[in-house]
Amino acid sequence: MLYCGVCHSDCHVGLNDLHSTKYPFVGGHELLGKVVEVGAKVTKHKVGDHVGVGCIVDACLDCPTCKDGDENYCMKGLTGTYNGTRKYGRVAGNQENNTWGGYSGSHVVNEHFAIKIPEGLPLEKAAPILCAGITLYDPIKHWGGCEGKKMTIGIVGLGGLGTMGVKIARALGHDVVAISTSAKKEAMAKEKGATHFVVSTDPESVKKMEWTCDLILNTVSAKHDVNAYLPLLNKSGTIVQLGLVTETHTISQLPLVFHRKAIAGSCIGGIANTQECLDLCAKHNITPDCQMIEANQIDWAWEQLTGSGNADGIRYVIDIKKSLANESFVPK
Repeated sequence: MLYCGVCHSDCHVGLNDLHSTKYPFVGGHELLGKVVEVGAKVTKHKVGDHVGVGCIVDACLDCPTCKDGDENYCMKGLTGTYNGTRKYGRVAGNQENNTWGGYSGSHVVNEHFAIKIPEGLPLEKAAPILCAGITLYDPIKHWGGCEGKKMTIGIVGLGGLGTMGVKIARALGHDVVAISTSAKKEAMAKEKGATHFVVSTDPESVKKMEWTCDLILNTVSAKHDVNAYLPLLNKSGTIVQLGLVTETHTISQLPLVFHRKAIAGSCIGGIANTQECLDLCAKHNITPDCQMIEANQIDWAWEQLTGSGNADGIRYVIDIKKSLANESFVPK
């Protein structure tokens, strides 16, 4: 292991927000490392390759969904990189049969779930693409954003996920509407590539961009009112829910019915699409805005993600090699 991103999902699971955490818990599903050993039957990677591992370390690979390249929606259940159950025999784990993540010095994974890091992509910034990048790329592709037709894509929330969405959508040639509750984020959003900016709590700001968005990607992971974004959708437009929100949303049905609007969900992406996302980022020099930390700063990073920090879309990345060299395992 060389680097591991710190994701807001690590906090959700580690703090048992989803009421399904199995302890002891080791977080991290944005892994980047260098291959030091391969099994006798491995053909996809070789010693010395730089590879990444995202949120999935196993799936049945036999159901129609897996065969379509959507291992993330495995009909028999995927095995998550952490807090997952080892059931297909292709992943290492602990005695309790649980998977542990990338806050670690090394990792063992089946070759199918190790993804090649393209040349030219900075290794220290590539790890978060395996979650933040693919989480935005996959719905853009699914809803037609990679087919050459120019779209107007809204991005709700300008944290670590949202800023990657702005960059990826712009690289694919689309107009991007950045949507935030704070007018203070307009300059930052446009610096990242947004062509328009909407303050969702300002009716006049929303009115100026009514009926413009073909697709809205909602990255907000806290309780909020999704109805606020419906006026921004064009006819037949779709809002895609990406943030992990445990509370129930209340939705007004009339705008959906009378204008054929839709609300859908999306969860990360399959292995092939993750490779596509990494290749796209390398081609267009797209990287997350990262801050490097050591192991003794993980508690601090979680505080930023669960509190009021991370205002400018920073992705925190653990420098594993440096942490091991400095023996920086004790929190400060």
